[in-house]
Amino acid sequence: MLPGRSILNRLSLLCLFAAPLVSAASSDREPIVVSEPHYGEVLYYFYQDDYFPAIVRLLAAQEQEQVIEHGEQAEVLLGGLFLSYGQHLEAAEIFERLLAGNSDPDTRNRTWFFLAKIWYQRGYLEKSRSALANIEGDLPDSLQREALMLNAQILIDAGEYDAAIALLQNWKGRTEWASYAKFNIGVALVRSGRIDQAAELLNELGDMDPFNEELNALRDKANVALGYALLQDGQYYAAKAPLQRVRMEGPFSNKALLGVGWADAEMENYDRALVPWMELRGRDLLDSAVQESMLAIPYAMAKLDSISQAADHYLNAIEAFHEESNRLDRAIGRIESGEFFDTFVADYPLDSTGWYWELEKLPEGPEARYLFHVLASHEFQEGLKNYRDLNYLHRNLDEWQQNVDVYAYMLDTRQQAFEQRLPVVQDTLARTDVEGMVQHKLGLDATMDNIERSHDWLALATKSESDMWREVTEIADKPALGADIPEAAEVRDKTALIKGVLQWGLERDFNDRHWNVRRELQDVGEGLVQTQRSYRQIDEAVREETRRFAELGDRVYGLEPRVEGMKMRVEDTLSRQRAFLRQIAIGELQAQKDRLDVYTIQARFALAAIYDISATAAEVPE
Repeated sequence: MLPGRSILNRLSLLCLFAAPLVSAASSDREPIVVSEPHYGEVLYYFYQDDYFPAIVRLLAAQEQEQVIEHGEQAEVLLGGLFLSYGQHLEAAEIFERLLAGNSDPDTRNRTWFFLAKIWYQRGYLEKSRSALANIEGDLPDSLQREALMLNAQILIDAGEYDAAIALLQNWKGRTEWASYAKFNIGVALVRSGRIDQAAELLNELGDMDPFNEELNALRDKANVALGYALLQDGQYYAAKAPLQRVRMEGPFSNKALLGVGWADAEMENYDRALVPWMELRGRDLLDSAVQESMLAIPYAMAKLDSISQAADHYLNAIEAFHEESNRLDRAIGRIESGEFFDTFVADYPLDSTGWYWELEKLPEGPEARYLFHVLASHEFQEGLKNYRDLNYLHRNLDEWQQNVDVYAYMLDTRQQAFEQRLPVVQDTLARTDVEGMVQHKLGLDATMDNIERSHDWLALATKSESDMWREVTEIADKPALGADIPEAAEVRDKTALIKGVLQWGLERDFNDRHWNVRRELQDVGEGLVQTQRSYRQIDEAVREETRRFAELGDRVYGLEPRVEGMKMRVEDTLSRQRAFLRQIAIGELQAQKDRLDVYTIQARFALAAIYDISATAAEVPE
């Protein structure tokens, strides 16, 4: 037996993931930084206990190669997340793959230990034992103790009692682990037939002073185990002491009261046996110990010659069993109709899923009170978790299906906008003669080369300067200025002066103007190159967008049948899971009903025997 199994499972998973962080803290090294945002998003959902979105995002990030630096940590996390949904084969495959390439002893040992727990919980004892055997060196203290207890439990389950005893007998100290080790040794001794040795250990455990509720329950369990072992061995008087140590309000009290009564009955102290059995009579009839007490009470009364009272109690028992059997029939009918599971999902929002979800209270309904024993079984609990997870998955697929419709609408809207804008862009591009601009620029470059070679200062004149030069030249070329008169000579001198000043200024500014024009032509050239590049990018973008729209259309419109197919698979699995749970629940209820039928038959036979005795006594003459 392992203490607090569900809590330890979760702690072990967190210890496995947190090992590098603990190591970093203990050696004062820099803390580990999540350098990839996609992995950080996965961890956000993981620490929120939202395992399904964590799995979805982690798988997507791995497929898109977005968790390269945290690859190994992501694999370990994915294995644990798969395990949280009961996918132990997929989880084991990931862990075994990591073990093949991991040289860090601490991580390897933790992973082997975690694998051992997976296999044990799923009933694969040999695989669990093999995984434990691969641990080299010591685990951390808490895990080392749990690994030792797990190994012993495997040996007990496999019937290797001596090996389990040898493994546990050196466990010392006043701790919970030591108490569980002692209890498991006692169980192994009882199963191997060594009652006296088991009695010594279980008696010591049953007489301890517990310091928490878990040890209180273990103490009661040890006393019940010892009491019934002694009863089966014929030590009736010795069996009473441990059974009387069991708490009256504990979970094992009914079985203890029944055992105390049978111990007195076997010693023919029927009046004393009636005391615990009468206490049981007022308790919940669903408990098999209470049902048995309803037959034991009239049995003891008959032994005490209280025939009339015995008959009344047998009649009461038959009536109670009959009514309870009818209630069981109604509960079975409601479970068969599927109403119970629909109510169960409706009463419990699907805000948490996976391994660590626990049922806090039973759903409403007449069949709920009958399912305590079913819900206590690992098989039904796991099946119930799977049923919830499937409902959660189906709900997510519904949401995804709605999102696909939204994506399709968004894609259609975007494609429509693209198709509306494309003709405008194409018309603008068609009206823009980029090639002509390039040729014109090349012509300007050639012109500038000629101006530079010929030092044509007039070619770089401004419009006003060119107009002035042309006007002065026209004046100078007029025939009237060739006359040999003073006025013509004066005009010629002034004209020559103006031309000289104008030419001097143009020659002076030639280099600056030449450089500025060259720079402007260079800027124009660069702009034309960028324009040509943009044209090519626009053409490529048009082709790429057209291709992307086609690809996105295939993906989006292809998702609808895929999601629908997955929904059908989930619905089929959900139906089979419901049938599986229904089979377990109805099987348990039917077993309770069969037990009531057996008790009813026994009560009827006993009542008939009492009537025969009474009739025979009445026929005897005085």
